[in-house]
Amino acid sequence: MSNDMIFGIHAVKAVLASDPSRFIEVFVLKGREDDRLLPLLNELQMLGITIQQAGRKALDDKAKGASHQGIIARVRPGKQYNENDLDEILAGKDNPLLLVLDGVTDPHNLGACLRNADAAGAVAVVVPKDRSAQLNATASKVACGAAEVVPLVRVTNLARTLRALQDKGVWVVGTAGEATHDIYQSKLTGPLAIVMGAEGEGMRRLTRETCDDLIKIPMAGSVSSLNVSVATGICLFEAVRQRQ
Repeated sequence: MSNDMIFGIHAVKAVLASDPSRFIEVFVLKGREDDRLLPLLNELQMLGITIQQAGRKALDDKAKGASHQGIIARVRPGKQYNENDLDEILAGKDNPLLLVLDGVTDPHNLGACLRNADAAGAVAVVVPKDRSAQLNATASKVACGAAEVVPLVRVTNLARTLRALQDKGVWVVGTAGEATHDIYQSKLTGPLAIVMGAEGEGMRRLTRETCDDLIKIPMAGSVSSLNVSVATGICLFEAVRQRQ
């Protein structure tokens, strides 16, 4: 498996906190020595990680033009999770909250959803193997470190995985425009998986049919739908509110 590039202070800090053995080398902007970067560089140096100074153009090229905040790291890939890891992820958790993304193919959206999931205390984000954005440098940067702490579980058959979760007592709630009640009228307590569909198409038919309940976000304006990461944040935090 090829090595990954991560960029931005949050992403580098998150790998440092979760698994520093993943670092291969770090590139930092020549002459950039500010209060946010210096403690990070000191910690990396203490661990014996190679730090190379680089010009802005070299860093921009490595980050393919994305905002890198003056720091880029080449790292070994993090742990890859699949359906066999769900038992361990759920073990000992009385009231787990999971986020399921059916067909979110934009890495920016994947990163933002991971960030939302981390903030809401979700134990995992579940995606289908074949219809999902890759956890690339862009997704990691947008996730602001959440990609390093929230397990991203890639499953072969999403409907089958949802049924397995139901067998473990997890209530599966899907979001759909045609739902008859909204998120504020629904029960989002207890072991819960919230399923978000792809932008435009929504959930696939089989995913929708597997859900225990369908809910929608009430929309007052002229816009017919929200960006999937915004909708995800709204649904997750309504669940957080109800569970408190």
